[in-house]
Amino acid sequence: MSLRSVRREYRGSPLDESGAASDPFEQFARWFAEARATEFDATAMALATATPDGRPSARMVLLKGVEAGAFVFFTNYDSRKAREIEGTQRAALLFYWPTFERQVRVEGPVTRVSATESDEYFAERPLESRWSAVASAQSRPVAAREALEAEVARVRAEHGENVPRPPFWGGYRVSPDAFEFWQGRESRLHDRLAYTLSAGGWRRQRLAP
Repeated sequence: MSLRSVRREYRGSPLDESGAASDPFEQFARWFAEARATEFDATAMALATATPDGRPSARMVLLKGVEAGAFVFFTNYDSRKAREIEGTQRAALLFYWPTFERQVRVEGPVTRVSATESDEYFAERPLESRWSAVASAQSRPVAAREALEAEVARVRAEHGENVPRPPFWGGYRVSPDAFEFWQGRESRLHDRLAYTLSAGGWRRQRLAP
């Protein structure tokens, strides 16, 4: 199967230094507000992690907050992604919003959110999602779909609507030390603005496409 002839032209709006915010969080907020108004799921982001010896992996997760200089998401602390985060204390995020032909890359160290914050968010989740979170040994082999559904039924019978957050489930905070904003442009001359955190604050520079 050859895909060499499959191509498209990008015709996004210019991203230049004169119009971009000096603070990357402000620039993200601008783009995110536009994406939320049009994209099917603007909160979806690829989360990339790696083992200590450098074996990478990536998957889609959902952004649940941008607060106090960090991007927040929630997951199972026994999952592969969590084990890799705990091993390296770093991760990368990628947002892609095709309507605007835009990408945002985020990189930085990762820490757990407080137990209180995890409790609060877990209590806000739909009841069925709470049952599933308790029942699922995420990333571990399961004999069959029926076995997973039986475990959910057991959790439902045991806890009903009062489902406590399990200790193996909670949130993470990615505190960026690097951003890149990518805007698709004609003839592959894309606009790329990178922000790097230093002792003096955020340094912005244009990258070649």
